[in-house]
This record gives sequence, C-alpha cells and structure tokens, in this order.
Amino acid sequence: MTRFNNLQDWLNWQEGLHSRAIDLGLDRVRAVAAKMQLLQPAAKIVTVAGTNGKGSCVATLEALLVARGVSVGAFTSPHFHRYNERLRVDGQELSDSLICESFQRIDSARGDISLTYFEFGALAALDLFRRQRVEVMLLEVGLGGRLDAVNILDADIAVVTSIALDHQDWLGSDLQQIGREKAGIYRPGRWAICADQQAPGSVEATAKQLGARWLAMGAGMQIDGGGSAERWTWRGIDDSGSPLQLADLPRSGLPLASVAAALQAYVLLGYRPGPELGAVLAGVTLPGRSQVIERDGVSFILDVAHNPAAAGYQAQQLAATGGAGRTWCLCAIMADKDQRGIFEVLLPQVDGWHVCDLPGVARAASATDLLATLQQTGGHGQTHPSVEAGLQSLLATVERGDRVLVMGSFFTVAAAQSFFESGSPVKV
Repeated sequence: MTRFNNLQDWLNWQEGLHSRAIDLGLDRVRAVAAKMQLLQPAAKIVTVAGTNGKGSCVATLEALLVARGVSVGAFTSPHFHRYNERLRVDGQELSDSLICESFQRIDSARGDISLTYFEFGALAALDLFRRQRVEVMLLEVGLGGRLDAVNILDADIAVVTSIALDHQDWLGSDLQQIGREKAGIYRPGRWAICADQQAPGSVEATAKQLGARWLAMGAGMQIDGGGSAERWTWRGIDDSGSPLQLADLPRSGLPLASVAAALQAYVLLGYRPGPELGAVLAGVTLPGRSQVIERDGVSFILDVAHNPAAAGYQAQQLAATGGAGRTWCLCAIMADKDQRGIFEVLLPQVDGWHVCDLPGVARAASATDLLATLQQTGGHGQTHPSVEAGLQSLLATVERGDRVLVMGSFFTVAAAQSFFESGSPVKV
C-alpha cells in the first residue's frame, strides 16, 4: 500500500518521523540499504565532503562527466526551491513520481527502523541511481563525513574540499577534530584528495592511518595563476600516478580549489580531458554560489556563505574585482552561526549593510540581533522584516556601478532568487 502519492506529503511526513532532525550514525541507514541491496553498487563512487566548496566540486565534476557522455547521478543538499534539485541524473532533476516511488520502496524496506529526512534522501539517491544505471555516483556529504549517511558506501575517490569552523556542536570544537570527521570518508587503498592547502594535520593523518592514497593541494596537486588571474594551470596526476599538467584553463565563478579537485577526480576516474575542457570549465555554474544577477547596471551577487571562511572568500572576490560604485551587503543568518566572524571579514569591503529577518525559519537570527552584533564589530546598517523588504529598500538607493552581496544562508539566497525571478526591476 502506498503511503503517499504526493512528494510534498512524503517530505512533510519525513520531517517528523525521526525523534531528531539530525542523528549522525550509520547503523540505521546501513541496515535499510542492506535490505534494499544498495551497498554494492556497480557504479564508481565519488564522495565529497568539506566545510565550503563541496557543491562547487560536485557541480564541476558533474559537468565534466555529462560533457564526456558518462552517465552520472548527483546527490546534493540542501535545495533552494524544489526537493528534486537534490537528485539529478545526467544533469537533469528526477521527477516527483520517481522520487515518490523510491520513498515507498524505502518505507516498505525499513520496517520499524526510524530514518531522518536526510537519510531518506540519501537512500533514494542510491536506489534511483542504481535503477537509472549510472556509471558514476557523486555523493555530497550533508554534515561532517565519518557518520554521514552517504558514508555507508566505500568511495572509489573521496574529496575533502576545505576545513573551517562550522557545526561545532556536531563535529567538534577545533579544526583538528573537524578534519578527522571529514576525513572519515577516505578508504584504504583508494584515492583521498584534499583541496585545502591549509587543512589541519588530522586530515592527512587520518588518510594515512586508513591506508588511503593521499593526494593534496601542494602535495601532488597544484594551481598556478590563482587570485584574480583570468587563466590558470592545473597540475596533478593521472590514473597511473604519472604527473599531468593542463594549462591555459578558463576561470569560472566557482572556488578554484574545488574546481581543481573535481578535475583531479575526473582524471583519476580514468578520463583524459579533451578539447571540450575549456568550454565546460568556463560554463559551469552553481545557483547561489557567487551567482551574479545584473539589473540595470547593478550587480547582485548571491552566495550561500554562512561561516567566516566562506564570507572571507567573498571578501577576497570583492577586493579583487573592485567596482565603480559602492558595495552593499544584504544578509540574513542562522542564530547558531558565527555572525561576528562573518561581519568582521566583510566589513573592509562593504559600504552599507541591510540585515533581515527570515519569517518562518525558526533557526534564523532576528534582524535586531544581527544589527546588534554588526554594531559591536563597528558596522552600521538597517533592519528589514524580510529579504524581499530589504531588496525593495535597496532598489531605492543603489546606483549604476554598485554591487550588492546577498548572503548568509540558503534561505536568504532562495528568497532573493524568487524576488528576482518574479520580475522585480531595479529602479535606478
């Protein structure tokens, strides 16, 4: 008997099924996967963890594989507007009906085993990708790595994009602890890529303790021509372990270290880049990651940055690109994030602030609290009851040549995306 026929009904039910929204551990989800015979997939597995940049790595590797004609499934999270964004095959979102059918199979197999919302999604990815007969599965870690649901599978190639302070309540209070958790996706005898040249020593130590094949930025992999350079060179190794160099590559709007890690994983899967490489790298984009919307001479930069490391990357980009006018920042941030750290790294690049409430998001900090924290760091700004209200206010003040960074969470960027998709003009 089918429990639900509507995707939203399934999702609403899943949100309340388990006693905790986040319950790190592999026993429950592995037991259900075993019942569904999902633990030995025919496809190659690439698992990607990291504080920041993992979505960019997955998007780049997905684009490279699609361009090559390789059938690829990608599981990512969270989503902006549709749950289907999390489950893609060959770059296309899977349908409501396919996802509902998979949820029913999972529900039937789980018996009395309770699953979280994320665990349902991870199992659906493995189920649907097997049924779609993909050649490569790209699995983005939701939180941490070692105890994340996607880690029930042994990755052929595992990538850690970056290590920074975030989710300390779950992953540990310092970078060494967080590094060990994320490095838990590495496997004996298989490739362990780390794209963070400043990663804590625990990442390499864990890889070597596990007996993984260590390959890191500055240790087998290198980028030449970073910063604001328009072209760059990638150096890494091929699948036989021999040095390989790819020069005169175009920049995309995504973090270069994540792009480099994706390129390394692509080569280690056994694919040698061809003449299509430049066009793929130049064209790959990811919604909400340095996403630029131009309206009447004003650049709106939408980014989900929600910790100081990600905000610091945006600050570097703002400093490197300059601008003829003023730079504004509109933000709404979760209450459990390091708001002060975010403000401090952005302050030198921002001329004016607009802080917003996120109605209906229980975890969000209030605009009043955000403003108080901003003022403690020496900044000044205005409060708004919503992201939409903040954008409307900015429309009355921006001028041609100005830039507006919209950041702080997926909820913030989703609200801004909807605002611009509704056709709201910039009045200058």
